[in-house]
Amino acid sequence: MDHLSSYLVLSAILFSLGLYTVVTRRNAVAILMGVELILNAANINFVAFSKFVTHNLDGHLMSVFIIMLAAAEAAVALAIVLNLYNDRGHINVDEANALKQ
Repeated sequence: MDHLSSYLVLSAILFSLGLYTVVTRRNAVAILMGVELILNAANINFVAFSKFVTHNLDGHLMSVFIIMLAAAEAAVALAIVLNLYNDRGHINVDEANALKQ
């Protein structure tokens, strides 16, 4: 079970679930969870290729960078979601353009 293809299949499944979530959901929190799944799929790919192909720590370092980026993205996005909820009373992304006013 310790093969590169196992990790790539897991990553493809996570990426597909994340993409499906981002495309089909209207709730902003659900969309953020889909984006996190996509970023975690990329992390699995970086670490797997680092382990099986290059045998150095470049993939691990990139994975840590993506985790930091995801934390910053979550903080900013949740601030926007809270602003939308305080303004409208719901977090439907179809009406998110109302923040322009």
